[in-house]
Amino acid sequence: MLSSNKRGIILMNLGSPDSTEVTDVRKYLDEFLMDKRVINAPYLLRALLVKGIIVPFRAARSAAAYKTIWTKDGSPLIALTRQLQHAVQQNFDEPVEIAMRYGNPSPQFAYEQLLSKNPDLEEVVLFPLYPHYAMSSYETALEYMKEVHKKNKYTFKLTTIPAFYDDANYIHALADSIRPYLNNDFDKILFSYHGIPERHIRISDTTGSHCLQTADCCSTPSPAHAHCYRHQTIVTTELTRAALGLPKEKTEQTFQSRLGRDKWLTPFTAQRLTELPNEGVKKILVVCPAFVSDCLETLEEMADQGKHSFLNAGGESFTLIPCLNIHPLWVKAVGKLVTSCRQPVTS
Repeated sequence: MLSSNKRGIILMNLGSPDSTEVTDVRKYLDEFLMDKRVINAPYLLRALLVKGIIVPFRAARSAAAYKTIWTKDGSPLIALTRQLQHAVQQNFDEPVEIAMRYGNPSPQFAYEQLLSKNPDLEEVVLFPLYPHYAMSSYETALEYMKEVHKKNKYTFKLTTIPAFYDDANYIHALADSIRPYLNNDFDKILFSYHGIPERHIRISDTTGSHCLQTADCCSTPSPAHAHCYRHQTIVTTELTRAALGLPKEKTEQTFQSRLGRDKWLTPFTAQRLTELPNEGVKKILVVCPAFVSDCLETLEEMADQGKHSFLNAGGESFTLIPCLNIHPLWVKAVGKLVTSCRQPVTS
């Protein structure tokens, strides 16, 4: 067991509504979409879009989608994150808690849980469960945890796990989770990542002059890559492909979950799923590496809608590979990343 009696660990995921009732889904969507790092428009415009247009039209439809994946334990994402918490806890003496960026359990609840177990807490290690850096996922999770930490005047220091898109143990776990499915007859593996608007890539460009400026910007070395979601997803795909010994023509990378009319990263998963059968790709495997826990975007958007689109377009077989969830190598990777983390955020 790894021991530090004055340290605690928080695993942080995106979150889910408290239930599939429209009122709970509406509340969740409002919190999620009003985040300035998700829709980075001025507050009044954002409020008009979210509260006046998006949420009123989307809440009932989203509630229906959540109902199709809800389990006896509630939200799959919450349940799977708790399972990961329990699995990781087996490797540590210090307490492990979970927090969600939106919904429950909240960051303050997680902090207070750790303090109730150890009032002399000196350090909290925050593990945002996002392999890749994006302002609408990793960054907003980190900044929100810092905000709650500062607001409540906690005296313990906060330490963060950096984006781990190229971590050897993460890649090893991801490849191992895919490997059993390679025994199936397939034409191509689709690496489908959550999409983001191109403007988010430009905003996160620390150089202000690199990202999306040339066709090969992601393969041209730059300090911007430390915060470039597109570059990091490409690296994950390439490292995983190499670990599996797959030829490049057997893989393809796409982006899903587009929202609104802004220009988002391409190619779009939904579009490619309708095009691939006409290109002779009849049997596909799909993996979603941007998510470490199965959720609405994997279980409903991909396993249901994506599969339906592919088969209706002439595809013959569609297999969604589960997220890492509580894969033993992933649990070990989490433990190793926590153990090696020494990057203070605030004190």
